[in-house]
Amino acid sequence: MSTQNLTLRIDPHVHSEDSYDGHEPVDLILEHAADIGLDAVVITDHDVMGESLRAAEMAPEYGLVGIPGVEVSTAHGHLLAIGVDSMPPHRESYAETVAWIHDHGGVAIVPHPFQRSRHGVRRKYIPIGGADASGDTEETVPAAVAGADGVDAIEAFNAWLFTGYRNRKARRFAAENDLAAVAASDAHTLEYVGRAFTEVTIPDADSVAAVTATDVLDALRAGSTSVAGRRAPVPMAARHYAIAAARKSGYYAKTGAIRSAAAARWGAMTAASTARVGAVQGAHRIARVASWLR
Repeated sequence: MSTQNLTLRIDPHVHSEDSYDGHEPVDLILEHAADIGLDAVVITDHDVMGESLRAAEMAPEYGLVGIPGVEVSTAHGHLLAIGVDSMPPHRESYAETVAWIHDHGGVAIVPHPFQRSRHGVRRKYIPIGGADASGDTEETVPAAVAGADGVDAIEAFNAWLFTGYRNRKARRFAAENDLAAVAASDAHTLEYVGRAFTEVTIPDADSVAAVTATDVLDALRAGSTSVAGRRAPVPMAARHYAIAAARKSGYYAKTGAIRSAAAARWGAMTAASTARVGAVQGAHRIARVASWLR
């Protein structure tokens, strides 16, 4: 059977309720991602991996490629570790964390670069495969960056940025340093999932079901990516929000019904148990009274 290149749509930066600032359960995120036409979504919670690992394991049930990840806090800003199955070191330098990610088979992606209010890294700390990344005569490149493993990609479009300036700056930086550019939603609520995504080209693949996480990581390393993020027109955004709101309502109605039924069962069991205990205790009291009257 002949095969051809396959293009997958991936949102590589999404937060679940496992993040301190996230809100959504991973099964709801996976369901939504599949419904809006994504082929993979990477749960990248802040400095925790429990739900990301669970989501990667569950993903095939939704027709998605399962890829774990995390947004790790380094000494110089946030960094996405994609494709790792354990936590990178915390608060180490950017260069050391990138090296750790590579040693553990992952891909290192710079999220929302240069935006200090969101823990974006300054350009002088970004290792570019042995070269410095300062591009600014006013900044001195730290010795620890020189000669370090380079990052694999730059988040050139982040859907959470309110203006286009930082995204344009990130795109220029990626182009100047020959780095792969990716787009991501950085979603913390369901309606933002997929608002920006990365198109990844997988060679010699004929279906999403045949694609593995390793295939996606290899494509990211090779730079076989294109940015598919843009600010949605108001009607499109409103439709996206409406679909997400309806899906959340249905999900929580379903889980609420399940919990209510469980609570009802528990209440009935508790009441029956209490009745049985009361009956036994009552029988004992009657027997004691009868013995006193003999």
